[in-house]
Amino acid sequence: MKLRDLMNEIEMTSLADLDMCISGISYDSRSTRPGDLFVAVRGFESDGHKYIPMAVQKGAACILCEEAPTLDVPYILTKNTRRALSVVSANFFGHPADEMKIIAVTGTNGKTTTTTLIKKIIEHTTGEKVGLIGTIGNEIGDVFVEAERTTPESYELQKLFREMANSGCKYVVMEVSSHALSLDRVYGVTFEVGVFTNLTQDHLDFHKTMEAYCKAKAILFTQCRKGVVNMDDEASKVMIEAATCPIFTYSAEKDEADLCAKEINLRSDGVTFIALTIGELKKIRMGIPGLFSVYNALAAAAAAMQLGIGLDSIAETLSEKAGVKGRAEVVPTGRDFTVLIDYSHTPDALENILKTVKGFAKGRTVILFGCGGDRDRTKRPIMGKIAVDLADFAIITSDNPRTEEPGAIIDDILEGVKGTNTPYVVIENRREAIGWAIENAEPGDVIILAGKGHETYQIIGREKRHFDEREIVAEFLAK
Repeated sequence: MKLRDLMNEIEMTSLADLDMCISGISYDSRSTRPGDLFVAVRGFESDGHKYIPMAVQKGAACILCEEAPTLDVPYILTKNTRRALSVVSANFFGHPADEMKIIAVTGTNGKTTTTTLIKKIIEHTTGEKVGLIGTIGNEIGDVFVEAERTTPESYELQKLFREMANSGCKYVVMEVSSHALSLDRVYGVTFEVGVFTNLTQDHLDFHKTMEAYCKAKAILFTQCRKGVVNMDDEASKVMIEAATCPIFTYSAEKDEADLCAKEINLRSDGVTFIALTIGELKKIRMGIPGLFSVYNALAAAAAAMQLGIGLDSIAETLSEKAGVKGRAEVVPTGRDFTVLIDYSHTPDALENILKTVKGFAKGRTVILFGCGGDRDRTKRPIMGKIAVDLADFAIITSDNPRTEEPGAIIDDILEGVKGTNTPYVVIENRREAIGWAIENAEPGDVIILAGKGHETYQIIGREKRHFDEREIVAEFLAK
């Protein structure tokens, strides 16, 4: 592709031959190939301008940058290379997002379940092939593809869009993280529908303040044709004020919302409620317990309605096809106690799953959890306090310690546990902690393994090690 075509719609100062041919795009010098356009991106942890010499050594034909390189190499200057990477990537792959309807879901909790439910509704009601991009992984129809992060970098995202479009996908449902919105990974993408689930404390290591975190989420509603917002969340006001598109609201509390949940019945095996909108009402049953399941169902239903899908079909799909790996997932034990795996890794999510289980547990509610390393430290004591306030017994352990000492992370958690009357133990090794929980289970107990959810690995240092809690539970049960 000619450099001129790649640079379409980018404000620039060119010191390169715009008629030169470019064979590829790279923003990581380690993956640069001869003939590439190397985009020097200022990242959260490093500055791509430092790696221009390595990219040139690897054969980069031209550099797209914010500062002129000191080397004798063709280059183009632009004000924001992060945004430019999104634009050149879309140009390189022929704007695949324009060939499909893209539905985006943002929020602290519920993104994975909501996107999965939306995908199932679209597939069931339209028969069309649907792509999925999210935390658990990516799906092209029924084909699963591993994912490194919730929302891919813009180049990988556009490449994935192209693969999805070429394979016949007419829709893509994707999780859009606050990082992706702040770092322009989805810059230039127009979403058919944008959905906001909720906002609770998370990612303050990156955003620093809740206000900045909230504003990052609100960026989504400047890139949508239609918006869907949880009216029960205080942050919905910020989303609505920022929106440049019509907003459709949902609620489990407010009658003035466009879609309401009435006659909510929370049970140990799921929830039932009446979905009410103008001129229509339908009963919905979800096989996932907890009030959060009502909100996830409402979010998915509201998004589907904005795509023109009728409430009848939505209710039918939600009642038949619910269930997401790592979200209130029951692990078969064949014993007189229950093990649940849940991704709850934020204060709000931990509180939600604990309140849900307390509502139906016949014995003790036992929580096993830790906190991730190299992430928001301020939420650690908060999660510790929530655990001992709501559980009958707590097992404090490790999660993904990354480059932090697991013991230091646990010390932060224990600051919130001080003065509690709730019994707890500290077992740093997570595998050993799971074994202890099973060996000490009592009849009727519900043991919640919180934090890992769908993940089948543990990150210690910079190494990703296989760690599937389903397998570990089975191992200890076999003993």
